[in-house]
Amino acid sequence: MKYLNINKDGLILCDIQAQAFELSLCETDCSSEIFIRRFMYSNVASMMDNLSLLNTNLQPGDILDSIEQEFGASDYGSVKYSVNEMHWIGYIYRYFSFICDKSSQQVYKIIKPKELRSLYLPYHTMDPSKAVDMILESKGLALDSNAEFERQYQIFKKIRNGTL
Repeated sequence: MKYLNINKDGLILCDIQAQAFELSLCETDCSSEIFIRRFMYSNVASMMDNLSLLNTNLQPGDILDSIEQEFGASDYGSVKYSVNEMHWIGYIYRYFSFICDKSSQQVYKIIKPKELRSLYLPYHTMDPSKAVDMILESKGLALDSNAEFERQYQIFKKIRNGTL
């Protein structure tokens, strides 16, 4: 997988998403995991994916209102992550999406909030690109097209030989 370089726009989006995730702790009644899932599948996340959010004046509070309008209010779940965890998770999800050129939904499918939360302590002081590298490596996802081709070929061989 080839990384894109993060730029000023990408960093602004990372910061906005991190602030929205933080604010969700006191502004929403649902658990952190439910909020994150709703966010990652929201129209706002799609706007961040295609950078069109930068052409608006939506602030983190407005983002939460937009998600509630889209999905309705929810009080499902009770586990709330810490402020620092939510900030980091929001930042990493957007950073991951930006540098790997993947949608929020694709990134969410690669790593769920509970797993990302478990990586907070060991990874939160790392450069975000290094954290994304390590996440991809742990998932067996290649960092370049040749490695990905080799990985897929090895799977094909196992299927063909009946060993998978």
